[in-house]
Amino acid sequence: MTTAKEVRTRFAPSPTGYLHVGSARTALYSYLYARKHKGIFILRIEDTDLERSTQESVQAILDGMEWLGLNYDEGPFYQTHRFDRYKAVAQELLAQKKAYKCYCSKERLEELRNQQMANKAKPRYDGLCRKFMNLSEKSPAENTPFVIRFLNPDDGEVIFDDAVHGKTVFRNNELDDLIIIRSDGSPTYNFTVVVDDWEMKITHVIRGDDHLNNTPRQINILKALGADIPVYAHIPMILGSDGKKLSKRDGTTVSVMQYKEEGYLPHALLNYLVRLGWSHGDQEIFTLQEMESLFNLDHINKAAASFNTSKLIWLNQHFIKTDALSDTAREFGWHLSKLGIDLSTGPLLTDIIDIQKERAKTLKEMAERSVFFYRDIQPPEALIQKHITENIKPAIKDLHGELEKLDDFSDEPIHAILNSIAEKHGLKLGDLAQPVRVILTGGTVSPPLQSTIRVLGKIPVIQKLSKFV
Repeated sequence: MTTAKEVRTRFAPSPTGYLHVGSARTALYSYLYARKHKGIFILRIEDTDLERSTQESVQAILDGMEWLGLNYDEGPFYQTHRFDRYKAVAQELLAQKKAYKCYCSKERLEELRNQQMANKAKPRYDGLCRKFMNLSEKSPAENTPFVIRFLNPDDGEVIFDDAVHGKTVFRNNELDDLIIIRSDGSPTYNFTVVVDDWEMKITHVIRGDDHLNNTPRQINILKALGADIPVYAHIPMILGSDGKKLSKRDGTTVSVMQYKEEGYLPHALLNYLVRLGWSHGDQEIFTLQEMESLFNLDHINKAAASFNTSKLIWLNQHFIKTDALSDTAREFGWHLSKLGIDLSTGPLLTDIIDIQKERAKTLKEMAERSVFFYRDIQPPEALIQKHITENIKPAIKDLHGELEKLDDFSDEPIHAILNSIAEKHGLKLGDLAQPVRVILTGGTVSPPLQSTIRVLGKIPVIQKLSKFV
């Protein structure tokens, strides 16, 4: 009896920039497919572009994955640590006459390309150096620089069933003999990807459809190595809100970590990204556990998706309102710390979130509106002149006295005191509430006043009111 092969997926970013939303969605889909099938999710850093790859970008990728909660089972593996292995595999292909040394100069290749373009032909290598595979041909001198090219089949077709696009066909005569080892000995992208996918036993390659044209070349190399061919799923691009390529205006070309800076919850971003190209009926809101159990490749759309920041904000608000307070507190505390708040003082984070969550779109916004819980914010003189008038001060003095005597410092008794004092002084509740709000918060906007007073705490409230009594 045979058993199904273990599902193994990989996310393989190039560390030449930050982890953007398009890459994050690719990582998410690869992660979810592995989790759905109880498989293995691998992180591989494709850092062979030595000029553009940076350690800063590597760290940004690792930080982004950690913040999003996309925990990998193996890795991170770095391609720059595997150069010897790539060279060894290239030598094996040379020995089996499945690759050959190419001595063509850059000048010859440039001239060839110009001629082909002038003839409106597809630019491709003409295979001149294949003749040196024949021992009867004399090869150039040993010190002549060379690259190693893969011997691509001349005829036939590469046919594969893409999990998103369906049956996909490329003719071999449209593909040239691509370089797998450069003249400086470094391996090229298409070659390293193949060797890694082969040796890491990747069963499903989920990546952007901008890689679709690389796939036939990679399949031919895999066949030459006698390797199994993985299932390919090329997912559509993410476009800007205007239907064009993503731009800074859409907020989507910045690092994923910028969304943390702006106060988004990681699972709100994940929930938004999973629906950019995949659906499960009409369901809009998913927990990560639901994503893991429901995700499949069959329901990925072929068409490109458009990034809509308003929808992301809506999701973020939903999760701020509905998440467990203790879960939100971890991210919320980070934002307060960014504002220089000492979290060892002041109210419990969960109490603040509980009374702020209905109005906040982001945690950054919530943190900025919550500074008064930790600091004595002096109201601007204009607000004092407008709201703390002589006729209101007797009511504030009575409020100070009544709150000082109050033992049950909860919403209902506080609200009752506010009402009774307003009535005593012939005021509407709002006429009393706004001056008190200005005194306590330094501004004119806060959660319901009785809740604000409760969470601030009896001693801080009495101290703040006493300054105006």
